Amino acid sequence: MKKNILFLATLLLACAATTKVLSQSNTDALRIAEIDKSYWKEISRTVKEGDFEGYKATCHPNAVLVTTTGKNKQSYPMTEALARWKQGFTNTKQGKQMDNVSFRFSQRIGGETTAHETGIFYFTSHDSTGKLIAESYTHLEALLVKRDGKWLCLMEYQKAKATREEWDALK
Repeated sequence: MKKNILFLATLLLACAATTKVLSQSNTDALRIAEIDKSYWKEISRTVKEGDFEGYKATCHPNAVLVTTTGKNKQSYPMTEALARWKQGFTNTKQGKQMDNVSFRFSQRIGGETTAHETGIFYFTSHDSTGKLIAESYTHLEALLVKRDGKWLCLMEYQKAKATREEWDALK
């Protein structure tokens, strides 16, 4: 009898633990799908269409950009980065250049209102004739917060240059 009770108690605990893991996996999958749709796809769309205001709207007012990809390692308000990038958005909108960005991830963790995403972004820019003028793979970390039902970038960390092989490994 004691063995049966011990067995049933163990089975019940195992079922409860499995249910919690499955529930967490489902919650993670829902959060990731939501972020993909409402944040990363929006970033790609705004870059492709040259929608500066749309891109700006994906950033928290106090967002920070950290870059360590070159000789000058820097951290500064996203508003400064946006001011530097604005001409590229304008050129894209006017058809003077064609820009694209896409993302792949190696780690995605978070909760209901926060997320930390690690991966690589691939950026290309072509002039109006289709000639490639810029191409880069960059290791990326992003810290996102959900405010008023919308995911916003609080911190973007462009860590280091990445390779095509590293990008392909994240398929």
